[in-house]
Amino acid sequence: MAAPDSFDEPATVSQHRHRPQSPRRLWLLRGLSILCGLSFFVVVEVTCSVLDVGDELLDDDPFVGFNRLQPLFELDESSERFVIARSQRKYFVHDEFPAIKRAGTRRIFCLGGSTVQGRPFSRETSFTTWLQLALEQAQPELNWEVINCGGISYASYRLTPILQECLNDEPDAFILCTGHNEFLEDRSYSNVREVPSTLTVPFYSLSRFRSFRVFRHLLIGTSTLSESDDHRDVIGPEVDAFLDYRNGIEAYHRDDGWRQGVIAHFESNLERMVHLAQAANVPIILVRPPSNLADSPPFKSEHRSGMTPEELSAWQAAIQTARSSLKTFPAAAVESLKEALSIDDSFAETHFELGRLLELLGDFDAARQEFLLAREHDICPLRILAPMELAMTRVADRNHVPLLDAHRLLEEQTRHGILDGSMLVDHVHPSFAGHQSIAIALVEQLRQTSLVSPQGDWQPQARAAFDRHFEQLPDIYFAKGEQNLSNLRYWTQGMADGPPVESRPQQRAMSGNQQDP
Repeated sequence: MAAPDSFDEPATVSQHRHRPQSPRRLWLLRGLSILCGLSFFVVVEVTCSVLDVGDELLDDDPFVGFNRLQPLFELDESSERFVIARSQRKYFVHDEFPAIKRAGTRRIFCLGGSTVQGRPFSRETSFTTWLQLALEQAQPELNWEVINCGGISYASYRLTPILQECLNDEPDAFILCTGHNEFLEDRSYSNVREVPSTLTVPFYSLSRFRSFRVFRHLLIGTSTLSESDDHRDVIGPEVDAFLDYRNGIEAYHRDDGWRQGVIAHFESNLERMVHLAQAANVPIILVRPPSNLADSPPFKSEHRSGMTPEELSAWQAAIQTARSSLKTFPAAAVESLKEALSIDDSFAETHFELGRLLELLGDFDAARQEFLLAREHDICPLRILAPMELAMTRVADRNHVPLLDAHRLLEEQTRHGILDGSMLVDHVHPSFAGHQSIAIALVEQLRQTSLVSPQGDWQPQARAAFDRHFEQLPDIYFAKGEQNLSNLRYWTQGMADGPPVESRPQQRAMSGNQQDP
């Protein structure tokens, strides 16, 4: 009879051991565990900062490498001023700044492509020049230096080394306007591993910390989005654009995989440049570049993959019906174009034609949407795409940096709220008035960074300074600009004077969803 009694004590002890703890005690224990983990993270972060470890990992581009880099600036013969290097004058126009920065100087580097440079004209009518004139009126007691680092056909991955170079020249701010040139050069993204969209925000947020970059480097190497640095494309110091070749536009085909790789690379470059500037405590302003929607047809259109002969025939019939009824019954033409798009919604030119017709009929909101779709489906994307605009917004929001939407700024000054040739001289380049508007808006952005404290009546004085500067420009300046504009239009049509595009070494293996035009 003693056996049952022998089980009483263990049962009592077991019940005592599993007595429920109070919720307050549980939350206290959980909080202490989290605090311990965070304390370890803080200790490692502080250690990395003291040892100056981790920042150098921002220098690495996980997508491409350069076989050699050429500096943008070099000392002149007097060794008193930095000037655009001779080796870079094919892509950049002359600009300079003193080697020794004197007291009371505010130095701003403006990075980007030909929009920053002021093409098809030049630096004299770029927003960089108007910005300097405006700042001189806004706060004349300071010495303002606004340096133009706009390179023809320069994409974001070519701008990152320039920003790194300019960090050595005592910058007070960076202005970055980029996005139109990302598809000009051939790169391969066959080894890219995309970060899932649900992890994008925490990934880039954690990338701000030295400790995270060090752990990431130790675990998976310097590259986060490629399998190995050995698999990265290695590109030369000079731009090798498709359109610099004769019939270069023929090199463009539908390739969704490549397009996604270009977009991911663009966001990565923006993130790196923002982090590099912030690590040096230099303010940076992002500028969303403007693009012509209403007056710039897509440069190349292709049908979607897998269209049957019957579908192609039905599409052609709908297009023919639309063109036949265009003059006599525009509303019927709208329906026919919509029918064509129901068969193939990837043909960019159809979206553009529908946009033009809707604009003519006064349905401006619908017209703008079609123009945007025409831009998105352009097989030769010479204008920034919507996913890249969103990437720029994400980078600005993640890092709490100003973003000037130059597209919206200029679009608000158009008659129907669709950016067109009234503010742009071609598919992307602003008019003189457009550049001036961007400059005025940038002064307000710089005010937010506390770099400038404008006096109350600075804008009228700035406009007067603009007029004086404009009147001093020689006639030959405008003649050269018009010639450049004509040459640029031939270039966008694949009519460059270079060697045939077929002779160009192909780096990128086209994906299976490409289709001959």
